[in-house]
Amino acid sequence: MAFRSVIARPLWHAARACKRSPQVLGGSWRLCSAKSSLDEPDFETHRDKKLFTPGPLGVSFETKRAMLRDLGSRDTEFIRVVKTIRSRLLEIAGVSPEVFTTVLLQGSGTYAVEAVLTTTTPREGGKVFIIECGSYGKRMMKICEVAGIETVVLHGAEDSKVDLKKVEEILKSDKSITNVAMVHCETSTGVIHPVAEVGKLVKAHAPDASFFVDAMSSFGAVPLNLDLANIDFMVSSANKCIEGVPGFSFVIGHIESLKKCKGWARSLSLDIVDQYEGLNQNGQFRFTPATHAMLAFRRALSEFKAEGGVDGRANRYMENCNLLQDGMRKMGFKKFLDDTHEGYIITSYYNPKHPNYNFEDFYNRLNSKDQVIYPGKVSTADCFRIGNIGKLYPADMQHLLKCIEEVLGEMGIHVPLEE
Repeated sequence: MAFRSVIARPLWHAARACKRSPQVLGGSWRLCSAKSSLDEPDFETHRDKKLFTPGPLGVSFETKRAMLRDLGSRDTEFIRVVKTIRSRLLEIAGVSPEVFTTVLLQGSGTYAVEAVLTTTTPREGGKVFIIECGSYGKRMMKICEVAGIETVVLHGAEDSKVDLKKVEEILKSDKSITNVAMVHCETSTGVIHPVAEVGKLVKAHAPDASFFVDAMSSFGAVPLNLDLANIDFMVSSANKCIEGVPGFSFVIGHIESLKKCKGWARSLSLDIVDQYEGLNQNGQFRFTPATHAMLAFRRALSEFKAEGGVDGRANRYMENCNLLQDGMRKMGFKKFLDDTHEGYIITSYYNPKHPNYNFEDFYNRLNSKDQVIYPGKVSTADCFRIGNIGKLYPADMQHLLKCIEEVLGEMGIHVPLEE
């Protein structure tokens, strides 16, 4: 059987134990489960859905297949995997391993955000200047509130880039700021903020403050020079633009800035200085790592390089975005952001005002066609979101547009939508 040649042997043997064959049918999986005393039902056939979301994202079959191995967390082969991942992430960031390091961290991207904020803010006199322009900036505020960290916050508009003059005013007026934090691509809206310009202001007016950037949905697809932007710490996640699977996040940090933070952490497991020292000492994690997710990520990194790195991935995502926005415009959907925004990661759309329209119904009908979109996170408008990152190609965007038009027809809504 052809499938046997591409699936890992342990999975094949598991299937044989059930006296049934595993099948892949049009992107679908079927594999029976071994009978247990609980008499659990067999796994049924499930089709892979197309994820037009900000994460987790669709990934390649080869990336999934890379997980079909068991390696011990202390295994020398796994230690080499960790070393490779740390090194390649620095290459993608375009920084020197003599100046920057990669700290891998178990958990979602928010774990990395919390780890940086709670490790790099001084225990005595620490004060974080948070540039908040959406839901993920608000999440930084909540993290600091729970950790008892003092903050000063610039509340920016959700539909525009951060006001650099206001950033400069706060940096000039408050000399007690020790840390500055902001989001690069605000995933709730799709705005890509001018991180490099903010970094220059931080260096000019608060040279001793550390600058932290949440690049969760941009790293690997939106060019960002950490050196030129004066970034001390940047975080992202395995299941974003590198197109790995969920399970871990990572911090790319300036080594000297990181070492200064020893003893400041408010958490044991989220202490990125201890994590860094452990990884450097023996290549191992302090606590159980996501071994399978890291095997998948190593494969994803190879695919990322083969596609042309940041530029190659950005080009595909931009083509996806252009197709999506053109098709949605023709159907009469209105974007939350105006055309001056050049973001190409995710797009927020206003929900139509048509009396037959209901987002939950719209979502469920698309979901039944294996097209998964996201509800909105804009606090001031009724929106939904469509992402175009992950293992998506122009044909996928065109199929989504076709499905959206079909669903609207099923709901008794004619296109183009009326104003």
